[in-house]
Amino acid sequence: MKYNFKEITVCEMCGDKTENHKILGQRLNKTQGYKPKSKTGISVGIVKCTNCNLIYSNPQPIPFDLQDHYGTPPEEYWKEDYFEWKPTYFKPQIEEASELISFKKGMKSLDIGAGLGKSMLSMQHKGFDVHGLEPSIPFYERAISKMGIDKEKLKLGSIEELDYEKNTFDFITFGAVFEHLYEPSKCLEKALGWLKPNGIIQIEVPSSKWLMPKFMNFYFKLIGTNYVTNLSPMHTPFHLHEFDLKSFTELSNKLNFSIEKHRYEVCSIYYMPKFLHGPLKSYMKATDKGMQLTVYLRKGDGL
Repeated sequence: MKYNFKEITVCEMCGDKTENHKILGQRLNKTQGYKPKSKTGISVGIVKCTNCNLIYSNPQPIPFDLQDHYGTPPEEYWKEDYFEWKPTYFKPQIEEASELISFKKGMKSLDIGAGLGKSMLSMQHKGFDVHGLEPSIPFYERAISKMGIDKEKLKLGSIEELDYEKNTFDFITFGAVFEHLYEPSKCLEKALGWLKPNGIIQIEVPSSKWLMPKFMNFYFKLIGTNYVTNLSPMHTPFHLHEFDLKSFTELSNKLNFSIEKHRYEVCSIYYMPKFLHGPLKSYMKATDKGMQLTVYLRKGDGL
């Protein structure tokens, strides 16, 4: 796999200069395991913005071909039952968004990074006039052939490449996509242009406050390395950023949106004995140190 390595000079979300940001450590281009010193490969620095708490890689590795990262057939990720759609899929997010936009049947929605199209099916089931885009060729093809997505409604390509008419959509979702984008703030600005005034964008991202990486990073220090477990810029799942709520607050000062609603979710626990899972989950829930941050952003008037 071939990469261009881009030096990051300002924070992608808040614009703060990176020269004073905190270096957390290094991340290999493969799973590091418990003995990263025994692994060979190339690594990039993992850095945290001291202003908005965004975690990012510097330099940022950009593949020559996007399909090198996302061209893997979905069958290699999931078993056959994952290709089954149920109306409950993505239902809580749709219900929250529907309340925020005072949903009426026929409203237009856009799924950015639609994957297999399961969220599109759920939004269609709700009554949205649903559209989507997907950059991965295998996922795009399976969404149409296996999931029955209308090819007239699903575009093949990335958000950077594609375009829609301004003020078209009532609801846009990035799902688990925003952390994969090389320039998330520019992509959000573009999506806001497609969104109607007062429309809602829903984004789910890994939280930079998540408690569990801190344990693993402490372990790496104890064994005398400077490796960290944050992000995976050059291996599956190819996460390039971790976000804090302040990352979006700062970005809202540059783009015309407000944070209408947010929540942190604990999700899974790794590396720890099972008897600790209960107390750790309670602590993370009480302190907003769960794995995932979800935000609902409302576009302002006049765009």
